[in-house]
Amino acid sequence: MLAGACRPAADGATSTLTVAGSTSVQPFAEKLAETFMATHPGCAINVQGGGSTAGIRAAETGAAAIGMSSRHLKESEEMLHQVTIALDGIAIIVNAANPVAGLTREQVAAIFTGEVGRWSAVGGPDRPIHFVTREEGSGTRGAFEEMVMGKRQIAPRALVQDSNGAVREIVASDPDALGYISLGLVDRRVKALAVDGVLPSRAEILAKRYAVVRPFLFLTREEPAGNARAFIDYVLGPEAQRLLGLEGLVPVGQP
Repeated sequence: MLAGACRPAADGATSTLTVAGSTSVQPFAEKLAETFMATHPGCAINVQGGGSTAGIRAAETGAAAIGMSSRHLKESEEMLHQVTIALDGIAIIVNAANPVAGLTREQVAAIFTGEVGRWSAVGGPDRPIHFVTREEGSGTRGAFEEMVMGKRQIAPRALVQDSNGAVREIVASDPDALGYISLGLVDRRVKALAVDGVLPSRAEILAKRYAVVRPFLFLTREEPAGNARAFIDYVLGPEAQRLLGLEGLVPVGQP
């Protein structure tokens, strides 16, 4: 059995299942853990962040029974058993007061490389663009680089934040800011831009018209068993998939 996995609670004792990794998946995993534990009183699920790369390493080493990733696995990581629990659009966000309604992926990439520095170059006011990115090792950053930046590098002068929530707070408080976060975390204080003419939404993601989409993955070193299997089966079931849909993600099971 992997380190950190729950054991059956036949003796009445509570044991712990450790789930660790992507800070994008973390808040959703925490909600799912709460509902799972309500019907499995012998199992305590400990959900930790740390980023997708840390989650992949934790699954590889057995430091966590389940690792979380918000990016596709690299070829060297594909020995892990992976389960897609939901799809997530990455929303390009601006302050709610920003008049810009959409950008092309080429324009977004040009801003993040520093080639375009003022909003007036992309249909906005004549003010500087303050672009915000995630830290190295973040699954959100990895997916953004893969789907938007291509081989281009994010400029060093980008403001770096260590969570989707922190990026959202910066953009919500700065009318000249631009960032990218999980679609499920967009609220009324920020505005999700159309990308290549398509607004991020569940319908557009399911229709494969919105291009900046990533999987939320649960990872195990081997075929999951025991309480890890039970939790994954619960997450793929109708109750949990409905919950993920209500949280703004796109279910992959039986919503």
